[in-house]
Amino acid sequence: MSGKVFVWLLASGILATALRVEAQQPTKLPRIAYLNASSFSTNVNRMEAFRHGLRDLNYVEGKNIIIEWRSADGKSDRLSAIAAELVSIPVTVIVTGGSTSTRAAKAATSTIPIVITNDPDPVGDGLVGSLAHPGGNITGLSTLAPELSGKRLEILREIVPKLSGVAVLGTSTQPGFAHQLNEVEVAAKAFGVKVQKLDVLDAKDIETAFRTAKKGQAEGVVVLTSPVLSTQRTQVVDLAVKNRLPATYSDSRYVEVGGLMTYGVSFFDLDQRAATYVDKILKGAKPAELPVEQPKKFEFIINLKAAKQIGLTIPPNVLARADRVIR
Repeated sequence: MSGKVFVWLLASGILATALRVEAQQPTKLPRIAYLNASSFSTNVNRMEAFRHGLRDLNYVEGKNIIIEWRSADGKSDRLSAIAAELVSIPVTVIVTGGSTSTRAAKAATSTIPIVITNDPDPVGDGLVGSLAHPGGNITGLSTLAPELSGKRLEILREIVPKLSGVAVLGTSTQPGFAHQLNEVEVAAKAFGVKVQKLDVLDAKDIETAFRTAKKGQAEGVVVLTSPVLSTQRTQVVDLAVKNRLPATYSDSRYVEVGGLMTYGVSFFDLDQRAATYVDKILKGAKPAELPVEQPKKFEFIINLKAAKQIGLTIPPNVLARADRVIR
């Protein structure tokens, strides 16, 4: 055998072996992080909505995509460390479950794409340059939460016609808090309703807030968007019933555990739609070029069981407008 032939055969053998080894190596799957401030145990439906959105686009967790689920369990001060850990993995895309987690992700990276499932005011919160042209590494969906806060008070007043005072529960460190509160105050002024502002920074503040509301002679409660309150929503709902206070909430999860009513965007719809952003980014789209979208699905839900518990009668005209009535 000539030297040239031997070398050619040897090279061919090495190349064939290398190709076989490469073919046997598992394909590196994209890692998608889902970062939430609230406990995942209280967000099972939202997580499943995101999974459903991915499945509709032919992504199956563990098969052609990996999801790194992370939660701060209502302790927002833990988010920075969690976001930094995700960046160090590194992940391909970070999906955030709310404003607080988005801020933590933004502080952790300016290069990894971030998809927000919901934010009350992405422009006002400094997350994007504009809705049409985000301009950075962040895009996703907004909720119009501030505008809806005033509407919730308006509906509460329809249910309690003689409403003269309302307690507003929220978390002042939550992005968008001031805007939401302002919308409630504007509506309250128009209706001649006194507003009692109660800041809930930690779970231990919830019971104190309701005691203060009762002492302040509040006749109703408006609960703003807050990871602290949503994580402890069963306690919030129970205290509203215990104090016989009609309450309106920021999303349907409160009503599912016995809350009186909610009017707002469908967070499940937003989580499902967030999957389309992930798909586009994995296919090469830049977050800066993907417009932030507005809500498309809203829901007004009334829980008649909760109304009965506090001796409240819901007017027929209000019931007729509800998308869903829990009996």
